[in-house]
Amino acid sequence: MPADAILDRLRAAADGTTTTDGRHTDGLPSQAAAGRTDNPDGPEPVRPAGEQDAIAGVPARYVAMPRDTAQAAALLRAAAALDLAVTFRGGGTKQDWASPPRRLDLIVDTTALAGVVEHAAGDLITVVRAGTGLDALAAALAAAGQQLALDAPLPGGTVGGAVATNASGPRRMLYGTARDLLIGVTLVRADGVVAHAGGKVVKNVAGYDLGKLVTGAYGTLGLVTECAFRLHPLPAAAAYVTRRVDDAAEAGRLAGTVRAAQLVPAALEVDAPAGGGAAVTVLLEGTPAGVAARVEAAARLLGTDATAADQAPEGWGRYPWRDGDTGLKLTAALSGVPRLLADARAAADRHGVPLALRGSAGVGVLHAGVPGTAEPERVAGLVDALRAATAAVAGHAVVLTAPPTVRDRVDLWGPVDGLALMRRVKQRFDPDARLAPGRFVGGI
Repeated sequence: MPADAILDRLRAAADGTTTTDGRHTDGLPSQAAAGRTDNPDGPEPVRPAGEQDAIAGVPARYVAMPRDTAQAAALLRAAAALDLAVTFRGGGTKQDWASPPRRLDLIVDTTALAGVVEHAAGDLITVVRAGTGLDALAAALAAAGQQLALDAPLPGGTVGGAVATNASGPRRMLYGTARDLLIGVTLVRADGVVAHAGGKVVKNVAGYDLGKLVTGAYGTLGLVTECAFRLHPLPAAAAYVTRRVDDAAEAGRLAGTVRAAQLVPAALEVDAPAGGGAAVTVLLEGTPAGVAARVEAAARLLGTDATAADQAPEGWGRYPWRDGDTGLKLTAALSGVPRLLADARAAADRHGVPLALRGSAGVGVLHAGVPGTAEPERVAGLVDALRAATAAVAGHAVVLTAPPTVRDRVDLWGPVDGLALMRRVKQRFDPDARLAPGRFVGGI
């Protein structure tokens, strides 16, 4: 079908004026068919893709910006009828994560799907559209003294993007990840059928939990348009206690000492930059008196050189890489964090590659950054070494983002248990493999 005809079919679907075979139900031309591009309610719902409309380097042909779930469903029905490969985009902060799509026709941009649908402050629950920025949501909830306790490691991220990648930051130690905080979801399937799961009550899931399934699936199972989350009160007081040490292994041992105590920190972070040295930081939240007492206890555990501050240290909650670098996620059993920190640094030294480490020693999730200027063969060797190091402590190493020269040399995901089951789930939700094809584990 000619490109103009496909564009008209998508625009007609967005207008809601066509039947499933593409005919206009009211006998009148749609706004798109009449050649009009003005839209008094916001951006045009469907447009040709521009140079900036690419996913992991793969250019799209069209971009759609649905304003609600019904319009998103109509667009996905049209895309299914046209056999278009579809990938979803929110704030665009993680579009270079994961594998490039095998093919890409349509980007569904969720930024027009924004806003708080409901905020039941008394029940500590909110329902929010997927394109809502995490920063904007935080400001809205703060007015009621509440928070969605998800850190935003990359500025500009959206709710839907956080769910799609199950991204989290330092405070996951106390509050959990997006998968833990999500209690309800509205999902548009590949065929345009709208599905609902969970609801607005924390203990409401019986049987199969669709929300947990789609969290971290990178948009390969459907388009999340609305999310219901459990909230937490904003803490009355917070403090950061930091101790700087000579190397990453020592930082890991100090973190283990804190973890074994009764401090109940909101976060326990290790930061080991490529230049050497390391720091351990404990975030304590609660009442002013309680935080003050726990600050003293944390300082005793960390040692006499520990310092306390009301503000987070530089780099707190941010990934230790920049655009164009190689970024990895390393996991380990809690007892294995000190060993992983030492082994990762030793592996970087062997391969002659600068390596920055930062992450949560309290839950065994670290992030590693390698400069994009590093020699690709050396980076590939380091990735293999880091996979061996994480396997030795019951963990995994995943390459989240990398320059094309590194992508060509490594398996971004590495060995993953349960791949056969994942393929069967994908087949059930997206039998034609049109949603983000090839983006996920094993080419799913």
